[in-house]
This record gives sequence, structure tokens and C-alpha cells, in this order.
Amino acid sequence: MLSACAADSHSSLPQFLRIKAADTPPPEPVPDVKQLVHDGLDSVFVTTSHPRQVRVSPPHRDVQGRGWTACVRAEVDSATGKPLGSQTYRITIGDGAITDRRRVVAEDNCDSETYEPI
Repeated sequence: MLSACAADSHSSLPQFLRIKAADTPPPEPVPDVKQLVHDGLDSVFVTTSHPRQVRVSPPHRDVQGRGWTACVRAEVDSATGKPLGSQTYRITIGDGAITDRRRVVAEDNCDSETYEPI
């Protein structure tokens, strides 16, 4: 009678009839942001912008996932070669790689971070 039925892990059925709860994956270890940015500089800045004085913030757990975020700042040039000054990006790190980057907004709190050169 119950052969085609399944019950979730919170059911009142006996344990042997319940579906096993999914294991939560372990959190990712703290990434080496300096090394990731050094190795993947072209995934953060356009190579023609000639990024220099590249600095990174410490990593923080991503509140929207299991990965990490960090801020990256560098002096860059425009497409015409004129200095643009300091530009800051927020990077997302997952599975030991930079998976996303975007320009910072006020909510990213990158202005309050401490930075170290890579």
C-alpha cells in the first residue's frame, strides 16, 4: 500500500519510510584572494586598461551563497590610454575561482575595506 509513496525527512512516518534529508555541502575554505586575482587579473580588469597598483580586500562569506566575495582596486587607463584613476570591483569566488565581477555600489562596503597589494 505504501510501496509507491515517499515521505520527507520531517514526516511522522517511521524512520525507515522517510526520505533521507539532503546533506548540506560543507562551506568552501577561505580563498587566497591575492593569488586568485594575480592569476586571473584579466577576469577582473580589461587587459587594455593596464591595471597597476592592484590591491585586494580580505574575503567575506557571500551572504547569497556558499562562496566568497572580495573587493579589488587598481589604477586603470581608459580605452584611449588616458588614466581613469582608481577603479573598484567586487568579485565573487566559488569553487576556488573568480566566477563573477562587477563594479561596486555603495551597498558593497568596499570603501570601508582594508586593502593589500597583490
